[in-house]
Amino acid sequence: MAVSSLVTFPNIKPEDMDAEAQSSSLRPINIFSIASGHLYERFLKIMILSVLKNTQRPVKFWFIKNYLSPQFKDVIPHMAHEYGFDYALITYKWPTWLHKQKEKQRIIWAYKILFLDVIFPVSLEKVIFVDADQVVRADMGELYDMDLKGRPLAYTPFVTTRRRWMDIAFGDNALYVVDLEKFRETAAGDNLRVFYESLSKDPNSLSNLDQDLPNYAQHTVPIFSLPQEWSWCESWCGTATKSKAKTIDLCNNPMTKEPSFRVRRE
Repeated sequence: MAVSSLVTFPNIKPEDMDAEAQSSSLRPINIFSIASGHLYERFLKIMILSVLKNTQRPVKFWFIKNYLSPQFKDVIPHMAHEYGFDYALITYKWPTWLHKQKEKQRIIWAYKILFLDVIFPVSLEKVIFVDADQVVRADMGELYDMDLKGRPLAYTPFVTTRRRWMDIAFGDNALYVVDLEKFRETAAGDNLRVFYESLSKDPNSLSNLDQDLPNYAQHTVPIFSLPQEWSWCESWCGTATKSKAKTIDLCNNPMTKEPSFRVRRE
C-alpha cells in the first residue's frame, strides 16, 4: 500500500480548543472512492476539491489503485501537496473461493462493498464512500461524526419524488458511511460475502451489485438511514430539494439527457 506523507494544516490552532474538541478537529476524515477511465478520473479530481473546499478538518482519501491510470497515479502526489490532504492507494486480491465477476464494471461494484472489513488498516474506525462523480457541498465532518445507532452501514433511503420513476426501486450507493469497527465486530463483511456467493451465480441477480447486495442483506447487516439531503440526483430527486442538497450525484438525467458537466458547473 502506497501512502503519501501526511500534510499539516496550519489554520488549525490547538491551543484555542479544549482536549475533546482538539482531538475531534485533528482527527482526519477518511474518504473512500474508486474511478476507472480518464473521464471519471477528471470527476474524481473535482470531487476531491469539493470535499476540501467545504470541510474544515484534515482529510485522507483512500483510492482503489487497481483501475487508476498511470497518469492519475503520477498527478495525485502533486495534488496532495498543493491542496493539503493525505491519501493512500489500496487494493485487495480477490479470494479464490469467492465467485468472481467477469465484467469490469461489476468487479468495480464488488470492490465498493465486498471487502470493506479487510481492505483498510484495522486501525481505521470509519470511512465514507463518495463516488467519483459526486460533488460535495457540505462539511463532511458532520456526516463523519453522525451517530449511526450501532449500525455498520448508512445510506440515504429510496427516493420517489420523480413520479415517472416510482415503479423503479432506486437506492443510492453514490455516498454511504461505513462504521468499520461495528462492521468487523458484527462480521458484516462475512455475511455480505455469503449473500453474494449465494446470489451472484445467477446471472439475473444483483443487476446493480453494490446497491442490491446491501439492500438484500439489510436484515442481517442493518442500514442506518441518512438524512435525504446527503445525496441528490436529478434522475429521481425533485428539483425543489436541490438547493438543500449536501452532495449532488452527477448521473445524467434520463428524461433531459443533460450531461453531467453542465450540472457540475451549477
